[in-house]
Amino acid sequence: MQGNPKIIDLLNELLAEELSAADQYFVHAEMYKDWGLNKLFARIDHEREDELEHARTLIARILFLGGKPNVAKRVPIVIGDDVPSMLKSDLDVEYRVAAALKDVIAVCEQERDYITREQLMVLLEETENDHAHWLEQQIKLIDLVGLANYQQSQMAGDASAS
Repeated sequence: MQGNPKIIDLLNELLAEELSAADQYFVHAEMYKDWGLNKLFARIDHEREDELEHARTLIARILFLGGKPNVAKRVPIVIGDDVPSMLKSDLDVEYRVAAALKDVIAVCEQERDYITREQLMVLLEETENDHAHWLEQQIKLIDLVGLANYQQSQMAGDASAS
């Protein structure tokens, strides 16, 4: 099927966002693992896998529409120096991706590409209700219990279990 070139280009922009998010999560997960924060490692490594699934969805749709996925393009990532800055930079990524998804969903609506719109709605729901919400909770927990207590709570578990 030959898709709308404008939508294919926008899907490639989203693909760059999702792949960059996976890159950032990958580095942060490995930092958490190195620091012995095994619960944070497991969750952020899971988030990395989710971002790759989002990328897979976008790649499949781009191919279906007759486009060529650009898996080389990335947007800048921000690697934190400590747990709060890492969580904040990950949350910033989720906010940016959510805004981009909303923009592309609006274009899909205008261009009457309802199938792509529906697929992006699923990604938006996961981005806002799972990824961003969880990160917001962690930042609030640090404020509530203090960084030392929060980090201690993230040491339990087995980093190899994920």
